[in-house]
Amino acid sequence: MLIERDNKAVPAVRQCELLSLSRSSLYYRPHRDPTAAAFESASGGLNAIDWLYTQRPNLGCGGMTDALAEQFKVQVNPKRVRRLMKTLGLQAVYPRPRRDTSQPCREHVKYPYLLRNLEIVRPDQVWCADITYIRLYRGFAYLVAVMDWFSRCVLSWELSNTMEANFCVTALQAALSSGRRPAIFNTDQGSQFTSEAFTGVLGKAGIAISMDGAGRVFDNIMVERLWRTVKYEDVYLRDYETPAEARLGLERYFAYYNHQRRHRSLGRRTPANVYGLEASAADRKVLVSPERECIIKTGVGCSVAAVAAAAPVALRAPFAPAAGTLPMAMVPPYSRPESV
Repeated sequence: MLIERDNKAVPAVRQCELLSLSRSSLYYRPHRDPTAAAFESASGGLNAIDWLYTQRPNLGCGGMTDALAEQFKVQVNPKRVRRLMKTLGLQAVYPRPRRDTSQPCREHVKYPYLLRNLEIVRPDQVWCADITYIRLYRGFAYLVAVMDWFSRCVLSWELSNTMEANFCVTALQAALSSGRRPAIFNTDQGSQFTSEAFTGVLGKAGIAISMDGAGRVFDNIMVERLWRTVKYEDVYLRDYETPAEARLGLERYFAYYNHQRRHRSLGRRTPANVYGLEASAADRKVLVSPERECIIKTGVGCSVAAVAAAAPVALRAPFAPAAGTLPMAMVPPYSRPESV
């Protein structure tokens, strides 16, 4: 060291001035925990973290710090543990909190949002579309719907086991096959809706394209609210096991939603009534209505017999018991609501 502490001719303070050193640096002593320093310098520390991670790969920075203190009796700062785990290339293994179905593609063209401060007062002024996922017994299915913004009427929908753009284009073409056209079509910035296959169909039809801002779920609030309704009133109760079963159940539900489910915001009218949509032959086939012989005269009105109220697909959710449900031992263990 350049400073001679025992030199009585030149005090230590003067030596610091001559060397242009701060006096604090002369008296500084590092306050490092010798146990933690030895833990990091020796290879045993890295081995301990590697061993704990092998036993419990779900341990993150906090859990690893607690495990070191509990099993190896070493108190280490969590920041040190995080750095050492990064050195080893270790990361906690755990399910991510959500499945994002709106993954943008950087190469695709993004369009501006056209609905800001726009008053929507009639059908076919704005259509919207979005994708959600349906949890099945093994895996997921992906559902896309095209919806009229003003009337809340579902114009078309498709189910797929992949996230490719094909099923979105099919749903769009089915909605346009009726001959009606919206002035604006609004979606999010998912790669399915920004693809040339999807925007090309809209461009050929002369429809203005609108897209939500990044992370702005309320820009497409009508179809987001539709997903909440579909899942709470059908998907979570039916607990579909296969894509074929989900397609059958959703076909029945969307027919009910359009033609029988009234909305307070529409003046107690159905979406199909407001939009002017006639029930197709397929819709009339799956719509559940009481038979004439099932209507019981009560003197003050009519009621429907129990045989007419049977569910088209058996209820399986353990929190919605009904006659004919599966035994609890056969109910999948994950029957719980998930986010839209």
